[in-house]
Amino acid sequence: MDMDIQFKPSRPHWYERYVQPCVAELLGSTLFIFVGCLSVVEDVEGTGRLQPALAHGLVLGLIIAVLGNISGGHFNPAVSLCVWLVGGLNITMLVPYWVSQLCGGVIGAGLAKAMAAGERYANASGGAFGTITADGQVPSVLAAEIVMSTLLLLVVCMGAINGKTKTPLAPFCIGFTVTVNVLAGGGVSGACMNPARAFGPALVASYWDYHWVYWVGPMVAALLIGVLIRLLMGDQTIRLILK
Repeated sequence: MDMDIQFKPSRPHWYERYVQPCVAELLGSTLFIFVGCLSVVEDVEGTGRLQPALAHGLVLGLIIAVLGNISGGHFNPAVSLCVWLVGGLNITMLVPYWVSQLCGGVIGAGLAKAMAAGERYANASGGAFGTITADGQVPSVLAAEIVMSTLLLLVVCMGAINGKTKTPLAPFCIGFTVTVNVLAGGGVSGACMNPARAFGPALVASYWDYHWVYWVGPMVAALLIGVLIRLLMGDQTIRLILK
């Protein structure tokens, strides 16, 4: 046998390339949204934004650290869109990721409903976002969702994808960003930043008031960050111009 022959490592099994990442997104989204909804519903001490901020941020950092090497640890349709725009996700996986995340949101919200006391669940609208009570609030809420989602997606792409700025601390940086955003803007918009986090409890609790805002805000932010990184902030492998 020729000792100079170099064997190339075999490609990952189709299950690991296509199915396992979707399973990870489903599981991670379920756990994230379960903890998030339950932290809102069970805030019986009236801690305001502190309990939801810590719960959302800590659980997101943990599940990204544990599952991130399987799927990238998105757990958010806006993150998946932004990561695809900057070249970090194959287009064939974008819709399966979205489906997995939305299904995980519904399962997580359903688990929260099953475990929460009925009265507290109803009072909190199942953890659904209900900060808008009049049409006049829509512009400020939409602007808050765009700005906070922009910060989150910037941290995701620069901390976990961009080669020049990538850091092993990205999972916890992302979790801290969610915590900061909830503390800063939770009183304005609820600090959703995640269409799956909005969709799950809205479906389970049948609470759809101004639901579209929590899709438009994060998705607009994904487009903005995708363009920013592709044109200006990305490294040479990501940037499209000025290489």
